[in-house]
Amino acid sequence: MARRTSLEDSGCAIAQALEVVGDWWTLLIVRDTARGVHRFDALQRELGLSRKVLTERLRLLVAAEVLERVPYQDRPVRYEYRLTPRGRALLPVLVALQDWGDTWVLGDGSTTATAAEASAEARRVHGLVGTRVPPLHLLDDRGEMRDPVADGSPFTVLYCFPGAHADPDACPPGWSDIPGAPGCTLESRTYRDRLAEFDAAGAAVRGVSTRRPDEQRAFSRQERLGFPLLSDTELALVAALRLPTFRAAGVSRLKRLTLVVDRERIVRHAQYPVTDVAGSVEAALAAVGKSREGPGAGPRP
Repeated sequence: MARRTSLEDSGCAIAQALEVVGDWWTLLIVRDTARGVHRFDALQRELGLSRKVLTERLRLLVAAEVLERVPYQDRPVRYEYRLTPRGRALLPVLVALQDWGDTWVLGDGSTTATAAEASAEARRVHGLVGTRVPPLHLLDDRGEMRDPVADGSPFTVLYCFPGAHADPDACPPGWSDIPGAPGCTLESRTYRDRLAEFDAAGAAVRGVSTRRPDEQRAFSRQERLGFPLLSDTELALVAALRLPTFRAAGVSRLKRLTLVVDRERIVRHAQYPVTDVAGSVEAALAAVGKSREGPGAGPRP
């Protein structure tokens, strides 16, 4: 087997980055810690690799300040692994790899804001049902940090959208030609117009996109939405749930999908792809009602 030459003295930033994250297990560890898997045994179970290999990779990531060890038990002392700011800065890299894989490996290589119902991407989104949304905070349209899962509400409806614009002329070139991209304004207006019905059903509504808080604020004020829009500019929620994205105007954007989450942070319903924007709001309301009637799925181990 050919031995790889060390690249640590290279002047190329790509080569130097690969010295830290070039091993494929390393990026998968970063992926799983972003999903809320922090303890050694849980990481080993998720990844299926040996304790020796996992120990070595974790040691390297801690030494590179991608992960930090945080004690969670005193006697005996046990640690869990958390992403540092340097580690969180890798999330856009993971999302870009996922987007490339969805488009060019699993898909047909075209830019799209949606997917076929039988696609691997759709299976991944529907596979979120029964899983837990890890604790995290995103900036809302008022510039305040907010948990995507509403505190005190039995359910939260998270509708993810590519990006709404207060000024229609601000849409990226060719936006209307990207399958699944148009319809963000209609979707938000429909949730606004039916917000009282969601309130009566015990569901808080949250819109999520990768647009900046100030852009979301301008749109929210113009449309008088009455519920928060959350900005996942750092792709924290995208990486945590492995949500599908696409690139437009040099920015990673969420594909249109909807999740219904209960107060225990368990995903109870997932809609993807969303082909009928207004109809998806009705479907989300029906999903809340159905979730209220039954015990629903428990969290996955």
